[in-house]
Amino acid sequence: MSILTNPVTIAVLVLCVLCLMKLNVVLSMLIACFVGGVVGGLPITAETGNSIMSLLTHGFSANAETALAYMLLGTFATAIATTGLADILCKKLSRVIGGKPLVLIGILTIVAVLSQNLIPVHIAYIPILVPPLLAMMNEMKLDRRAVACAIAFGHKAPYIAIPFGFGFIFQGIVSDNLTANGMPVTIGDVTAINWVLALAMILGLLVAVFISYRKPREYKMVKADTSASDAISEKLEYRHYVTFAAIVIVVVVQVLTEALALSALAGVMVMIVFGAIKWDQVDDQVLGGIKTMGLISFVMLIAGGFAEVIKATGGVDELVKSAVGIMGSSKLVAAVVITLIGMLITMGIGTSFGTVPILAVLYVPLCQQMGFSNAATILLITAAATLGDAGSPASDTTLGPTSGLNADGQHDHIWDTCVPGFLHFSIPLMLAGIIVSQFV
Repeated sequence: MSILTNPVTIAVLVLCVLCLMKLNVVLSMLIACFVGGVVGGLPITAETGNSIMSLLTHGFSANAETALAYMLLGTFATAIATTGLADILCKKLSRVIGGKPLVLIGILTIVAVLSQNLIPVHIAYIPILVPPLLAMMNEMKLDRRAVACAIAFGHKAPYIAIPFGFGFIFQGIVSDNLTANGMPVTIGDVTAINWVLALAMILGLLVAVFISYRKPREYKMVKADTSASDAISEKLEYRHYVTFAAIVIVVVVQVLTEALALSALAGVMVMIVFGAIKWDQVDDQVLGGIKTMGLISFVMLIAGGFAEVIKATGGVDELVKSAVGIMGSSKLVAAVVITLIGMLITMGIGTSFGTVPILAVLYVPLCQQMGFSNAATILLITAAATLGDAGSPASDTTLGPTSGLNADGQHDHIWDTCVPGFLHFSIPLMLAGIIVSQFV
């Protein structure tokens, strides 16, 4: 089995081509999954549990907790919007921004960073905060591709470099899987080297904002869907203070349990019990959560099934074996191959969190054989697991910005979010991982 005929390669290429042709992401993933499974010799239907469909549905469980967490976070975000707190914040931000594009981009970047590390609502805030700002962006003639890059940066760089919130979870996954595969490392070891990748992303963001997308871009003044952030006034009331308390509870529960679903549920229950959300409004909040995060949750489930099918083909192992024959004894070639394979896998699965365990099994022995240090191995595996995420059509890093910026139908998921993210983040991450790994 060569690299070109490998089911992993073929499945990911099919996924990318279909998405670039603007076929729905869910349909693209399903088609690519079946193509990869057929190429890998898996039966389409069978009495055994090894058919493509059975593996696909069984793989849902891999991301089921994440999907549930997103749904609950969407409900929590909708509940916050119902109290009017998000809209109050948006109005205050609008006055602070004062028609200054760079200030707007800076504030959205900071909010994105906080959503990963301090208030772990991940991407649930986007449909609340971003759509009401679209009219202002249109007046500024601000290229939304720059905004998409800023939000994507805030979602990715923090968990790569900062061991708190989602960062603690991701870096824990890296350290646990490297340790389990014969390379004992701690979260501190991961943090100590991953700043290199965060720096590469900062450089990519600066290029996007100040070079690639600095020119004005015209948009039609179309009314955006701001239903998630409608509010009556800016006056803080009892329900708003309860909402602040719920946010604190979410942070505390997240830190103590490291369970996103549980922390989101705790926040929702605080708002219900203390009257920020009325009992007869609960159904509306849940439906709002499904509307806000339902597609992303479903994509995450399909991504888990996609990974299950691809692993069952044996294509991942074969891909690495083929790569070993190519790289020989060159650490530079090895670093290039490792990052490229990681990009292929993550581009298809759509989640760097789920890619790390796959890569660690294969790459820890390989890196040790090639003479890479622990720090270099951490750097390569982190880069390999994350660089595909920045441009994957199935990644929440890309799905999140699109959900807010396309509220008025003028922001394309592939060409305005995925491609800019890949160019400005995936390429710098790849170069940083390859170059720095040669010297640490």
